[in-house]
Amino acid sequence: MNKRNTQQRRHLIVTQLQQQGEVTVEQLAEQFQTSEVTIRKDLTVLETAGLLLRRYGGAVPVPQDFVSESSLEKVSERKLAIAKAAASLIKDHYRIIIDSGRTTAALLPELASKRGLVVMTNSLAIANALRELENEPTLLMTGGTWDPQSEAFQGQLAEQMLRNYDFDQLFIGADGIDLTRGTTTYNELYSLSRVMAEVAREVIVMLESDKLGRKIHNLELPWSMVKVLVTDTGLSVEAAKQIEQQGVTVIRVQF
Repeated sequence: MNKRNTQQRRHLIVTQLQQQGEVTVEQLAEQFQTSEVTIRKDLTVLETAGLLLRRYGGAVPVPQDFVSESSLEKVSERKLAIAKAAASLIKDHYRIIIDSGRTTAALLPELASKRGLVVMTNSLAIANALRELENEPTLLMTGGTWDPQSEAFQGQLAEQMLRNYDFDQLFIGADGIDLTRGTTTYNELYSLSRVMAEVAREVIVMLESDKLGRKIHNLELPWSMVKVLVTDTGLSVEAAKQIEQQGVTVIRVQF
């Protein structure tokens, strides 16, 4: 099964899980005519992206208490749509950074069709999921000090590691959007985000439109550091135009 089919299979697994409420490794392997090892890899990648929870012998949907939107279907469709649009910007043999976070983790199933990638991340969960890809990229880790709040490595060691390289793209999320200032975060440890942006030729921000208007004081990335914002059509045309006036390309996807 080629890489395009791998991506399609993972989308179908998420859709089927939402419809049935539960899937098993054995059933999926038979349905897609592939090995149980391959299905387990699929489920690992999808769990890291926040699209399901692994259970013995299969997977179940993410409980409603774990998500802020009104339904799991909306969460999954929105993240998948944003991830697909963001992944379309990645070319074979690119050197990219993927920051920690559930929205950025949704990129991982989309990377199966890319060849020769070099990926650096500060997230153990993302690193483990990258290792499960059939078309496994060259993996780099920032190292540093473990931060339980962001569930990622932070600090000066991580920053020094990043400065040893240069990258084509950074994919990063945010807790909020300030139309005039840029992306915002609740986390006080955001200096690593700035370093990530400094060492990347293009900064692509991935986030859902409902984060607009959150009152968050910490400015993570000013618009001057952002090249592309990938969001959904919940962001109004007027708001998109206001961001584009800052020199940012805004991609609004349907979900």
